[in-house]
Amino acid sequence: MTARVLVVEDAEAIRAAVLVGLAEAGFGTCGRADGRSLEDDIATFRPDLVVLDVMLPGRDGFALLDVVRRHSDAGVVMLTARDAVDDRLRGLRGGADDYVVKPFALAELVARVTAVLRRMGRTPSTVEVGDLLVDATAGAVQRGGVPIELTATELRLLDYLAAQRGRVVSKGQILTRVWGYTDYDPNLVEVHVSALRRKLGEPRLVHTVRGLGYVLRAGGDGGPETPA
Repeated sequence: MTARVLVVEDAEAIRAAVLVGLAEAGFGTCGRADGRSLEDDIATFRPDLVVLDVMLPGRDGFALLDVVRRHSDAGVVMLTARDAVDDRLRGLRGGADDYVVKPFALAELVARVTAVLRRMGRTPSTVEVGDLLVDATAGAVQRGGVPIELTATELRLLDYLAAQRGRVVSKGQILTRVWGYTDYDPNLVEVHVSALRRKLGEPRLVHTVRGLGYVLRAGGDGGPETPA
């Protein structure tokens, strides 16, 4: 079952970016500009995790953290511009599972959300694509029962492609999620995809979809192929 993440953030641009990043990572999402409907959202959306901004209109994130803890066993990641140690300790002592300080890289936030959900057992740590097994938490990859040694970057790349299995992802999306930035040369993606393909072997699992990006898929192909 797809893990559900509720994002409570009053800055529209940040909220929209976080929702897109989480959706691209395969999570079900719901966004709110404040916590007025939090109790109803917990009852109807039933989030597995809540991303809570601290500086919110009305009830702040600390007050909403108390609401989550009273009404749900969802994980909580606090999201705020406050970087004082006292604020972080207050959130963690109040039951938050993690604390991300603005400004942040979207890839880092998604990774922290994923890590909390995995610790809670709300999302599978192992992904299967054909005869390929990927357990990024354990750093283990096997194909046909044979272990495959990957670099840390190759593992992050494969983990992202596995989370998006069956979906085409662009080089820009990969750069943002795997490296955390968008200003790298796209050739960086091509080099790492080529290396990953060599290590995964045949039949090919990582397919190039011309003009669009890459897709991890077992069987068939991903559309018209171009090198790397």
